[in-house]
Amino acid sequence: MPWSTLKRFIPAVAPVSKYERFRACIGALVGIMATGTVSKLALGPEVNLPLLIAPMGASAVLLFAAPTSPLAQPWSILGGNMLSAFVGVSFALLVPDPIIASALAVSVAIGLMLALGCLHPPSGAVALTAVLGGPVLQAEGYGFVFWPVGLNSLLLLASALVFNNLAGRRYPHLAPGPQVNIHDTADLPPTARLGFVPSDLQDVLAQYDEIVNVSPDELDALLHRAQIRAYERRSGEITCGQIMSKDVATVRPETALRDAWKLLINHRVKALPVTSPDGELAGIITQTDFMRASLLADDGRLHLGWRVRVGNRFRLARQSKHTVADIMTRRVQSALPETMIAKLVPPMADMGLHHMPVVDANNHVVGIVTQSDLIAALFQERQTGSAEIRAENLENDDQAA
Repeated sequence: MPWSTLKRFIPAVAPVSKYERFRACIGALVGIMATGTVSKLALGPEVNLPLLIAPMGASAVLLFAAPTSPLAQPWSILGGNMLSAFVGVSFALLVPDPIIASALAVSVAIGLMLALGCLHPPSGAVALTAVLGGPVLQAEGYGFVFWPVGLNSLLLLASALVFNNLAGRRYPHLAPGPQVNIHDTADLPPTARLGFVPSDLQDVLAQYDEIVNVSPDELDALLHRAQIRAYERRSGEITCGQIMSKDVATVRPETALRDAWKLLINHRVKALPVTSPDGELAGIITQTDFMRASLLADDGRLHLGWRVRVGNRFRLARQSKHTVADIMTRRVQSALPETMIAKLVPPMADMGLHHMPVVDANNHVVGIVTQSDLIAALFQERQTGSAEIRAENLENDDQAA
């Protein structure tokens, strides 16, 4: 059989970095070591039960090498292992033939895990261990569900929770909440109105009708990233540095609010990046911040807010002693000059961001991109792309003639 045919039997696993491989190996080392050590301390040296059972090795593969898998989540390992242990012990007590008992235990355990949403492949081995584990485990009866299965599962889960988060891998992988429109209306966020939406993905998965070892929300996120990557390739990789405004009006945290407002009016802008004395981005102050502060200062009366909105040079009598630091937004999402503009679409469309400060590697402000800049760039790119397609079609027609 040729090698090209044999290669097709090798599963196409998504590529991962050397760091990720190293992280998974060290995680399994730490997890199994901690589970065994704590189990020994908890049960004592005279206990006849094994301190570790073999299925924990398979659980470690999922918890540390594939922590985002739905098969590796807390309910999967705790529910799946303990449920399978209960099923295995039950059939070991009820069915004399170990082969029949093993087959029934694994089969029923899979059915119950699927029904209860706690499918965990190593749990099949837990059910088998409960039947074929020998006299020591059989003598333990239903205590096997808690010692060592429950204890091992809980300790390994705790190890994964600590290690994965310390190593920069979010765990557990919680399902996201429903998409919420920031304007508090029933409309979907802008990026969810075109292209495929989560309901499309759910319909396709239902038609596929096989278990997929990726959660629907993770698969949805990967597909959206692929869409952005494809758009970056098609758009000629336009960057923030190409479309940003470079002559940016900025303020300091100690700048008086009156002076900051004058800058907004004079430059006809709606936001000012706030920088530290050495030029680092420290926040942003917008017209919305002024309106919110004005309404609060005026005890909720709207007339002052309306004067702000229409751009009247209102009197901030109560705020004359206040500075930008009092009302600015400190947590600011920023971009780098080399950031592709396609990556600005989700935050600006769905999160309601109207301005994106652009910073260098030292977090110094070098520009700003507004929604207007983004729309103009996308429109220009589309026009350029359409013109190139028309020119290519005309050239092909001429060659054909």
